[in-house]
Amino acid sequence: MASTLKINTLTGVSTAGSIAVTGEGNSTTTNLQQGLCKAWCKFSGDSVSGTGDDSFNVTSLSDDGTGDYTITITNDFSDGNFVFLSNSANYHSQNDSANSSGTMKNGVFDSSHSRADSSRCFVAGIGDLA
Repeated sequence: MASTLKINTLTGVSTAGSIAVTGEGNSTTTNLQQGLCKAWCKFSGDSVSGTGDDSFNVTSLSDDGTGDYTITITNDFSDGNFVFLSNSANYHSQNDSANSSGTMKNGVFDSSHSRADSSRCFVAGIGDLA
C-alpha cells in the first residue's frame, strides 16, 4: 500500500537544520541540506536583466562587460568556498574569480578563449548557507 506524506516544514529532531536521508543501498546516509543546490539561475548574456529567465536565491544579475557576469545571492553562503557550476549554450563558461559569500562570478569564453556573450547562461552554487 502506497502512502503520501504532506508537510510544509521538515525539522531534524536532534539538530533542526540537519536531516539524514538513507541512500540507495540502505547502508549509507546523506545529509539532506548538504545535497541541495542553494542558488541557481538561467539568463541571457546578450541582454542581462533582473534575475534572469528563472532563478532561485538570486537577488540580481549584472553585466560587467562582454562575457563577464556577477550573480548576487539573496541568502549568502557561509563563505566563498562553495561549489560553482556554470555552462553556456554557445561557448565554455567558468568561475571567473574568487567567489565571495554573496556573489558568483561567471565568465564566458568562445573557442578562441576570448570573452563572448552567450544567449543562454546557466549558473549554480552548492554549499553551506550562512
